[in-house]
Amino acid sequence: MISSRYRRIVFFFARVVASLIFWEVILPRVGVRGWARRTRSARLRRIAVRFRALAIAMGGVLIKVGQFLSSRLDVLPEEITAELAGLQDEVPPEKFAGIRRAAEAGLGAPLVEKFAMFEETPLAAASLGQAHRARLRPEKSGVSEDTRFLDVVVKVQRPNIEMLIATDLAALRTVGDWLRRYPPIGRRADVPALLAEFTRTLYEEIDYLAEGRNAETFAANFKDDSGVRVPRVVWTHTTKRVLTLEDVYAIKISDYAAITAAGIDRAKVAKRLFEVYLRQIFEDGFFHADPHPGNLFVVRLTPLPPSPGPNAQERGEGPGVGGEVVWQLTFVDFGMVGRVPPNLRAGLRELAIAVGTRDSARMVKAYQMLGVLLPHADLALLERAEAKVFERFWGKSMAELRQISYEEMREFAKEFRGLMYSAPFQVPEDMIFLGRTIAILSGMCTGLHPQFNVWEGLAPYAQKLIAEEATSGWEFWLDEIGRWFRALLSTPVRLEATLSKMERGELEVVVPQIAEQVSRLELAVRRMVGGVIFAALLIGGVQLYLAEQMLFGGALLAGAGLALVWVMTAGWQKS
Repeated sequence: MISSRYRRIVFFFARVVASLIFWEVILPRVGVRGWARRTRSARLRRIAVRFRALAIAMGGVLIKVGQFLSSRLDVLPEEITAELAGLQDEVPPEKFAGIRRAAEAGLGAPLVEKFAMFEETPLAAASLGQAHRARLRPEKSGVSEDTRFLDVVVKVQRPNIEMLIATDLAALRTVGDWLRRYPPIGRRADVPALLAEFTRTLYEEIDYLAEGRNAETFAANFKDDSGVRVPRVVWTHTTKRVLTLEDVYAIKISDYAAITAAGIDRAKVAKRLFEVYLRQIFEDGFFHADPHPGNLFVVRLTPLPPSPGPNAQERGEGPGVGGEVVWQLTFVDFGMVGRVPPNLRAGLRELAIAVGTRDSARMVKAYQMLGVLLPHADLALLERAEAKVFERFWGKSMAELRQISYEEMREFAKEFRGLMYSAPFQVPEDMIFLGRTIAILSGMCTGLHPQFNVWEGLAPYAQKLIAEEATSGWEFWLDEIGRWFRALLSTPVRLEATLSKMERGELEVVVPQIAEQVSRLELAVRRMVGGVIFAALLIGGVQLYLAEQMLFGGALLAGAGLALVWVMTAGWQKS
């Protein structure tokens, strides 16, 4: 392990955590919430700037963390995503001398013997390796005559990458141990298990033989889909640390101007990307788990027409005008893939149907099948919250969801404050990379098409799943009939119980808003009393101290300090 690198990473995250606690927890509790809110944007940008500089300087796993954060356009503030977006392109390349040594050691032969041409300038530099364009020698191509290609991309691991990964993971485990001790996080997720899973997947990612096999599996799954392309593997030039693939690089999926200039509808790109991932997750059970912009391309197959000349747009001319443009969605980099076991796939299918049909009861059932609920979860309250989410937010595009007012979200949080307090969700170990993939995918689709609507994309797929269930046999219909029959039988019993409570005067109406207001009033009174005590002790202590009554003055000042701590921490357990 590289000690200086470890200390630098840990110290950075320690500063970030301390800053967030001070600004977001302590200051709002001492009455300066407005100041914290006004400065939040600038503070978040500074944190992102510092992290970006650290990641670029150090590379390794930190680049992957930054790439993930930069893709969360749907959740994270723009100050963070905009600042970290450059990490997709700004990974500093390794010097060619080091890459040459690594490639020749991996291939067991000089590059001039394996390739007719090998570009020294990298095509792309990633966190764990970098890619160079090259041309195979025809007699050593290893490609059959009917599918011969000579232009390839050679992916070579960075020198000493295993030592860098070990150091970065040790630092992340230290940070993870801090997070594990924080109850709201510790209750929801087994942080050590998640880091262990991340470690396993990361080491799989630097095994290029496994990546080659993953690429062939993905290609086989989509062999009948002409809209998806996967590069072919040149096994004669591939080892554990060197991977040679067909050159399929085209328009980067985040190059929105180039996609539009090619006459390709960005909304259709977002739609196809979303549908391809639905198929990977729900049907194949095998998905590309690193869909950041550097790994996805759009290639136009329809030849571009002659240049239309100046003022073409005013005349309605341009690329693709006059016919449908044929294009492909191209995937590269299969080092990080995910597998969905049958039991998890069943829960995900249930979740997709629940979202597509706005069925809150089925949503809770899906949560149970996926194992994301803690034992103490209030299922009735959770079902009511899901129904309210569907009522308020279903059908909104990502752009519309980002524009929801703070007050509306605050009112929603107030209504289900009990659910927020109980924190009924946990993160199962086998869902961490699926969740990460969906998060990145959501951000990419939003970037391609700001009005992208996940509900509209999911609803037809949900209907397809329902149709498959309905035609799969009598079990589906028996389950549905049983569910309705149980509800019908329970209605008279529940009605009689309600009427009995009314007759005995035991019927209670719970209004969460009133309980919330009373709780806040009680907290405000306690803090006011504490503030009065603090002021009295402070004034008395200062006066005694000035009168040279050091012992009594010090005692009162110490009491004032304790009172201040009490005021600042009052209500922490509830929040």
